[in-house]
Amino acid sequence: MEFHYAKRLESFQAGIFAILNEKKEELIRQGREVYNLSVGTPDFKPAPHVMEAVYKACQDPENYKYSIVDMPELLEAVVGHYERRYGVHIEPEEIMSINGSQEGMAHIALALCDAGDVVLVPNPGYPIFSIGPFLCGAEPVTYDLKPENNFMPDFDSIPEEVARKAKFIIVSYPLNPVCTAADDFVYEELIRFAEKYDIIVLHDNAYSDIIYDGRKGGSFLEYEGAKDVGVEFYSLSKSYNLTGARISFVIGNKDIIRKFKTVRSQIDYGVFKPVQYGAIAALNGPQDAVIAQCEEYERRNKALCGGLRSIGWNVPDSEGTMFVWAPIPEGYTSSETFCMELADKTGVICTPGSSFGSLGEGYVRFALVRDVPTMEKIVHVIDESGILKK
Repeated sequence: MEFHYAKRLESFQAGIFAILNEKKEELIRQGREVYNLSVGTPDFKPAPHVMEAVYKACQDPENYKYSIVDMPELLEAVVGHYERRYGVHIEPEEIMSINGSQEGMAHIALALCDAGDVVLVPNPGYPIFSIGPFLCGAEPVTYDLKPENNFMPDFDSIPEEVARKAKFIIVSYPLNPVCTAADDFVYEELIRFAEKYDIIVLHDNAYSDIIYDGRKGGSFLEYEGAKDVGVEFYSLSKSYNLTGARISFVIGNKDIIRKFKTVRSQIDYGVFKPVQYGAIAALNGPQDAVIAQCEEYERRNKALCGGLRSIGWNVPDSEGTMFVWAPIPEGYTSSETFCMELADKTGVICTPGSSFGSLGEGYVRFALVRDVPTMEKIVHVIDESGILKK
């Protein structure tokens, strides 16, 4: 029997992380030491009080039933956290939980777009920004983020005919993969741009708690007019090391929230209640571990970037996120070719920038998921390999 599959699958090739994982397994079979800096999975543990909250909730059989709606205590925790952390007042009807921001980005276009509608996504940018709208039948159109502008959006460069067609724009700072942080001006310009062209803003706020050199990690919702034009995705994955628990929030414009809830009600039955209890504990509990974790990421950032510069690879310090964005060394023209050669010669695995869009070519991304002594060892291994002397 011959099966016929959706034509949209023709747009997808083997994911880069699957390819890199195969390379990792190959090196391990060879008995090589591997330094996997490709995937942004935190190597920190959740705080004990968060794990205890999940454990306790798992003991109650009632918590294994459909969740359907967010618990009032969870909504109150989000309201309190945004007030304390960002100085932003939000109402419970301006919040909904989702099973991770990746899932939310994949589905929100179902509520905002019809087939063929245009959406604006960054290049370079995280892949789900484009994949989500594409799966919903929308047409992702990229706006360029260039190094000469510190990877900030130039809204004036977006053609007016494209802006007038666009249903929504996705923005995210600090931005994975390029690791830059935006200032107030970017958000003020973003809101003016959205108001001018009636474009909805989706701000992915995954890394405001991982930001360096005294910068302020904020929220899109801090800016006047933000709630009028859009929503923010706020994830607990990286700040609280809950990547597998899958809980994030969409926060902001209540009409957008209401429409998205309608779609979600047809897809799933809410976030597992023990995970909701864990989120409540994380948001209401002490934030010391979040701050200490950021400080450790910053030490790793300095150790890796400063170390690579000391051996002749001009890698700038990351401004935020748990990643480093490095231009490939002189003598190389393909980020994927360089990644594979780096893995073969050193056991260091990183992600080619080309997997984040056409303007990511010429760069590689490192995840800051190893401690400072290991980062120093990685620098030494790269130096000894001779790969920078091509």
